[in-house]
Amino acid sequence: MEEPTINSHDENRLHNSRSFLSKYQDYLGEFVYGGIDGSVTTFAVVAGSVGAGLDSAIIIILGFANLLADGFSMSVGAYLSSRSEHANYEKHQRVEYWEVDNMPEEEREEVRKIYREKGFEGKLLEEVVAVITADKDRWVDTMMKEELQMMKDHRSPIKVGAVTYLAFILIGFIPLSLYLWDYLFGFKGNLFLATSVLTGLGFAIVGWLKTYVTETSTWKGILETLVLGALAAGVAYFVGDWLEQIIRG
Repeated sequence: MEEPTINSHDENRLHNSRSFLSKYQDYLGEFVYGGIDGSVTTFAVVAGSVGAGLDSAIIIILGFANLLADGFSMSVGAYLSSRSEHANYEKHQRVEYWEVDNMPEEEREEVRKIYREKGFEGKLLEEVVAVITADKDRWVDTMMKEELQMMKDHRSPIKVGAVTYLAFILIGFIPLSLYLWDYLFGFKGNLFLATSVLTGLGFAIVGWLKTYVTETSTWKGILETLVLGALAAGVAYFVGDWLEQIIRG
């Protein structure tokens, strides 16, 4: 039996797909988690409003208020977190540069100890120490990685915040889209059911993207996101229904 082969067209398509995602790999995590939060929280607002018996106009107002305000809050948090990581790295980096300049022998011994624990010894160990300590930047970079277990994040904090906000808005708009359509043009059929199906597709897309970040099974990533969204919407719906019954008697 001949082994299955991949023709050039399929191979190029697979390569292009991976290249497209790898091009944005640095910020894919922020897009995924911003999208998950946006879709889950906005759909929860919609479900809670439907449970409370509110009409499309009220749902749109509450939904967009959540979409814009909560998305902005999340993006600011992502920006500040990324900026803090940069500041923390730079603070420790300055300390390492000072120690290399003012305590070279102690720092050289630390490099020797690190690589001795890795299995280097004798002449080879001394050669490794000599190569690393011959360049100050390489020396400090080694101490940051090996001693402090810190890696420099080259991503822009502004871009981290912007990608988070963009994903929150784009994916979070999905649960509101049909209600906006219903308000403007009218909608025939079960509006909440159609919104649930459309939002489920959004969850599935984000769950699929999440697997590139977590490197887990595609179906596991999709299922986890769908279950999370369904639970949040279910809780919101029944809470809205319960409060509506209490308030209106």
